[in-house]
Amino acid sequence: MSEKILIVDDDVDSLKLIGLMLKRNGYEVVAADTGTNALAKADTESPDLIILDVMMPDMSGLEVCRRLRANANTVDIPIIMFTAKTLIDDKVKGFEAGADDYLTKPTHPAELASRVKSILTRNTTKKQSNDMPATISNGAASPSSRGTAIGVLGVKGGVGVTSIVMNVSVALLQSDAKPVIAELRPGSGNIGLMLGMESQGLETVSQQKNINKQALEDVIITHQSGLRALTASHTPTGQFGIHPDKAVAIVTTLRSIGNPVIVDMGSGISPQGLKVARELDSIYYVIEPTPLAVAMAMGQLQMIENEIGTGKINLVVLNRSQGNEQLQWQEIEQRLGREIKALIAAAPDIAFQSQKNRAPMIVINPTHVVSNQYIQLAEAIKTQ
Repeated sequence: MSEKILIVDDDVDSLKLIGLMLKRNGYEVVAADTGTNALAKADTESPDLIILDVMMPDMSGLEVCRRLRANANTVDIPIIMFTAKTLIDDKVKGFEAGADDYLTKPTHPAELASRVKSILTRNTTKKQSNDMPATISNGAASPSSRGTAIGVLGVKGGVGVTSIVMNVSVALLQSDAKPVIAELRPGSGNIGLMLGMESQGLETVSQQKNINKQALEDVIITHQSGLRALTASHTPTGQFGIHPDKAVAIVTTLRSIGNPVIVDMGSGISPQGLKVARELDSIYYVIEPTPLAVAMAMGQLQMIENEIGTGKINLVVLNRSQGNEQLQWQEIEQRLGREIKALIAAAPDIAFQSQKNRAPMIVINPTHVVSNQYIQLAEAIKTQ
């Protein structure tokens, strides 16, 4: 049976155009031209996906989205917001309302088809994972098992790399994955401080001649949330770097301890970082939506891809900027030649509480909008 898609738009021409494209791709299409009709059809038709226009006369798409998320019958249906607005703040509002993805008009049919296929595939995988019967495990990896390794790298300092690492790791932990963090930042670690569990496990293990599983397990700390991390000292200890081969050995060995391994790579690129990057399955590259950050990213991305090849890098925008300096998300994609995979909104209130209580934001307030964005990013990592 083909998947059913509900299209919601007060523009009849848009309904016809999008509907025709989706039918050509084998989908069953249901249409609604008002927000009220959309809510009714979503409840009775049980679509697999909703494509929802933001600008409608009777009820905005944002309000429709909020009501869909408040209804037990429609809360889990994926939603793509569709609008002519292009500012980062507009996209954030869509995600805050509960959207899974966001497209702007006009959109090329191939791009819309790709987004639809991606979200439906991700949702099917999520359902299969939820329906899978529980199994008993002693936590030991089989000889052939090898977890994935994901790097998080910032275009510059202060863009929120460590916050993303910790909160995504907690989201993965809550979805029954077994993540472990590797903070490859000797002498400038933050995670131990942020969790209230200072250590210098990275420095300790990197001084050993041979890196093995037991040596790493001996220095990994475990937070009360269940989060496990190999942390670096936050004070210089005479060791401002570790040999690239040692860094690779640490990440490789951690694959047998956790899955996925989330590597906090800090900011910028070093010989150590490039060597580790070659061993990772993917890299999430974090920027701010400012002209300076985008300009820096253009040069860094080119250099990284020259060294490790294309296809590994995923762009994440953490929105901390305000005012006129903020770039439209479409302009960022055009300048960098790649799609924004995730957008994380600023949340100074919950960030303050996180620092005060020495716990990740997603633990402090799991229902916060930003917590949901971290959960969505974690889901994307799991299904990559």
